[in-house]
Amino acid sequence: MTFRILSFPHESMKERFLLHVCCAPCGIAVIDELRKPYDLWVLFYNPNIFPEEEYLKRKREVIRVCERWGVPMIDEDYDTVAWNKAVEGLESELEGGKRCSVCFRYRLFHVAEAAAEMDFDVFGSTLTSGRNKLARIIDPIGEEAAVLYGVRYHAEDWKKGGRQEIAQKMAYDFDLYRQDYCGCRFSLHAKRAE
Repeated sequence: MTFRILSFPHESMKERFLLHVCCAPCGIAVIDELRKPYDLWVLFYNPNIFPEEEYLKRKREVIRVCERWGVPMIDEDYDTVAWNKAVEGLESELEGGKRCSVCFRYRLFHVAEAAAEMDFDVFGSTLTSGRNKLARIIDPIGEEAAVLYGVRYHAEDWKKGGRQEIAQKMAYDFDLYRQDYCGCRFSLHAKRAE
């Protein structure tokens, strides 16, 4: 794997946490919460996002949040070819169906592998922040990836405990770009069909 690190952390005795962030509105409250108890790094790996212009908008907003708080961010390449191959044959699935589970698995296994390669103690994802993203589906996938790569997975439903409302207020206060569809081309087409 090739990583581009956008900033560098200070030395810390805290556990190193690699957080996969899908977008700034889902990530802002999570980043704020985790940056205090952990040596937090953010990984932006979302080859599912379509089109590329949308991907770049979302990435810019995550960079903005990380820069504001001095959280190191790792930027991965926009590699849609492998992601499209992973979801091949699931094009007609509805959002929330089998294709989404494959997408979660694709990204979480990648994050776990990156965490292992870079000696992180724990990894997690903001995926459970999304209102249509279920922790009961996402967290078992994260746990499976943790076992395979030998890195602890932080299971958390980031919608709970008032965090969703906190994130919405923070996104508004930061004037973050807020998308109106999940991210992949299938969710975009579904949104346009409404």
